[in-house]
Amino acid sequence: MTKAKSAFTAKWVEAVAATDKRQEIPDPSLKGFYLIIQPLPGGGKSWAVRYKGKPKFTIGSVGAWKLADARKEAGRIMRAYDEGRDPRAEKKELLSDDNLIENVLAQFVKRHVKRKNRDSTAQAQQRYIDKELIPRWKGKHVAAIRRRDIVTMLDDVVESGRPQAAVRLLALTRKFFSWAVGTGWLDASPCVGVPVPAPVVKRKRVLSDSELRWVWKGAEAIGWPFGPMVQLLILTGQRREEVAAASWPEFDLTGKEPGWTIPGGRAKNGNEQVVALAPTAVSILTSLPKVLGQSDFILSTNGDTSISGYSRGKRRLDEAMMKIVRSEAEESGNDPDEVKLEPFTLHDLRRTLATRLGDLGVAPHTVEAILNHARVGVAAHYNHARYETEKREALFRWERHIKKIISAGPVSNVISFGKVSLRESGE
Repeated sequence: MTKAKSAFTAKWVEAVAATDKRQEIPDPSLKGFYLIIQPLPGGGKSWAVRYKGKPKFTIGSVGAWKLADARKEAGRIMRAYDEGRDPRAEKKELLSDDNLIENVLAQFVKRHVKRKNRDSTAQAQQRYIDKELIPRWKGKHVAAIRRRDIVTMLDDVVESGRPQAAVRLLALTRKFFSWAVGTGWLDASPCVGVPVPAPVVKRKRVLSDSELRWVWKGAEAIGWPFGPMVQLLILTGQRREEVAAASWPEFDLTGKEPGWTIPGGRAKNGNEQVVALAPTAVSILTSLPKVLGQSDFILSTNGDTSISGYSRGKRRLDEAMMKIVRSEAEESGNDPDEVKLEPFTLHDLRRTLATRLGDLGVAPHTVEAILNHARVGVAAHYNHARYETEKREALFRWERHIKKIISAGPVSNVISFGKVSLRESGE
C-alpha cells in the first residue's frame, strides 16, 4: 500500500496511482485525515476522517474538495467530535432541503433584503437573485457552493459584456454568504478571496441635444408603458425605480402648482422629495391609461405590479431611435447603414439633466435638490432648505429647453458615422 512520507501536496495526491486494492493513506501532517483511493478500474479518490475510534466520516471527492479545503473540513470534523457534537447528524441536517440554495436565498430575501433596504433596492437585488444565482445553483446545497463557482459566474457575466453588473453581483453574493455565516447556515463564506471582477467605473455619459431629441422621439414611437416612463425620466431627473413604481396618490395634477411627492420610503436617501411638474409632464401623466387591479401604479400592465423588463424596453427604445436616425440620414443624403449611436443607459438621462441644468445657469445647490442627493458635511446638519421655488423654476426652464430640442428638425451635422454600437441595457 502506498504511504506518504510527508504532508500531502496537491501534486502528490494527483500523481498517486490506484491499484487493484482499496487504499487508505493517512496524511502525516494531520492525524486522522485520510486519502481514500478506490481499486481499479474505477480508481476514484476521496477525503475521509478516522478520529478517536469514531466511524469513518467521508468528506467528499478529491475533484470537489481541494486539498486545503478538505484539510480544513477535517479539522472542523475533529473539533466537533472533541466538543461532543455529532458531525454526521450535522451533515444530514446540512443536506436537508431547507439548505438548498434557493430556499436559503428565499430566507435571505425575507429576513434581510426586504427588511434592510428600500423597495427599489430590494427589487434590484431580487432580480439579480432570480436571473443569476438561482438559475446557476438551483438544487445545490448552500454549503456546496465553492469559490470556483462564484468566480466562474462572475467571469461569465463579464464575458457577456456586463462588467459593472458583475461587480454588483459580487457585492450581493458576498452579502448573502456573510448573512448565511452570521445566521448559522454556514461556517465560512466561499466569497473570501474572490477578486473584484472589473474596475468600478463611474459613468460620465451626457447626451447631446440631438441625442435627447432621438430618445424622446424613440419613446414616442414605442409608446406605453416604457415610452412615457422614459419621457418622465427626461423631464424630472428622478431615478428609474422612483418613476417606474410611482403611484397615483403621490401626484397632485389639478392644483395651482402640480407636483409629485416621492415618499421617503421610496427615495434612495430616505428623504421625501417634492418634484415640480411642468405642463408637458402633467400632459403625459393625464394621458396614461389606468389599468384596473389591486394597486395604484401609474405604470402597470396588470394593475397589480409596477412595470419591469427594463432591458427589453431599452432594446426597443434603441431600435426605435436607430430607425429614426437612419431615416433622417437617408433624407439628408447619407448612407443609413453607416450611422452610429453612442451607447447610453437610462441613468445617463439623469446625469444629462444635471449637467444641462448647469449649462442653463441653474445653481449647483438647486440641481442637487432636484436630484434629491443626500447632503454631506456641515450642510447635512444645518441646511434643511428644500429650495422648492428654485426647483420649480429650474424644471420649468428644463421643460422649455426640451420642447425646443423636440421641435427642432434634424440638421446635417448631427449624424456620426461608423458601425452601429447600441448594446448597453437600461440598468
